[in-house]
Amino acid sequence: HKAEEEGIAVTETIAGFAGHVNYDAIPGVIYTYPEVASVGKTEEELIEAGIKYNKGTFPFSANSRARANGSTEGLVKVLADAETDKILGAHIIGPNAGEMIAEAVIAIEYGASSEDLARTCHAHPTLSEAFK
Repeated sequence: HKAEEEGIAVTETIAGFAGHVNYDAIPGVIYTYPEVASVGKTEEELIEAGIKYNKGTFPFSANSRARANGSTEGLVKVLADAETDKILGAHIIGPNAGEMIAEAVIAIEYGASSEDLARTCHAHPTLSEAFK
């Protein structure tokens, strides 16, 4: 998926348009069980850069859909700028992490805040409610 985005950017540049790749908005997924997915900055990167941040976590053990499916291992973690609330990173360990990370990718690509995600209506019961 990273190479695809880079290929599109190169093609756009060759065609005379502005090619663009936001490397902070490219997800990484490990297809294991449970799945692991992340996008944006890690806590370690934010600490190293001296960026103050807030962290929100939600365990799948408290998610209705995960409980119904018997897949309660893991959590969703969202990192947001302490001053602006802009989402800087998201990390998921658990069921469907590779699918769920897309919500965080869109949030980072368009500069959403953690409040934006929290105010977004999520279907119930779904795993993606863990972002709310």
